[in-house]
Amino acid sequence: MKINLKNGIDKLLFGMKQNDVTAIYDKPDRNYKDEDENIIFAYNKFKMRLTFYKDEEFKLGYVVVSSPDLELFGNKIIGRNIGEVKKEMIAKGISKFTQEDFDTFENYFNEENWIIFQTEFEEVVKFEIGAIITAKDEFDWKFGKK
Repeated sequence: MKINLKNGIDKLLFGMKQNDVTAIYDKPDRNYKDEDENIIFAYNKFKMRLTFYKDEEFKLGYVVVSSPDLELFGNKIIGRNIGEVKKEMIAKGISKFTQEDFDTFENYFNEENWIIFQTEFEEVVKFEIGAIITAKDEFDWKFGKK
C-alpha cells in the first residue's frame, strides 16, 4: 500500500464517497459513526480506518493505517525506527515535525502534508494522513479532479 502525500493511500483519494471506496475494497469489516456523526469504515485485512466527514457530504477525509505493507517513497514504515524514517523524509524535503508525547507513545506531525507517524518505543506503529486544508480554509478534495 503506497502513501500518496496530499492525495490519499493506495487507490483511495481524498473526496471519495463510501460507494467509491466499496467499489475498490468491497464492504468494510466494520461500519459505524463516531461522536461527531462521521462515518467510519474499518478494513481488518488492510489494518486501515477511513473517516468520511459528515460536514463535508460524507467525503473521505482521513485515513489511519497500521499495515506492515504501508510504503512511503518506496520504503516500508511500520515497525521501523522513527529516526530512520525521519532521515528518509528529510532527504525528500520534509523536515518540519511537531512532536507530542502520550505515555509511551509519540506523534510526529507534519502539517504541510497533514501526516502523523505514531510511535511507541521509537518504532512507527501507526500512520495517519488527512486531506489538505487550503489557505481558504477549505478541503483540497482530490477525487474527481482532472
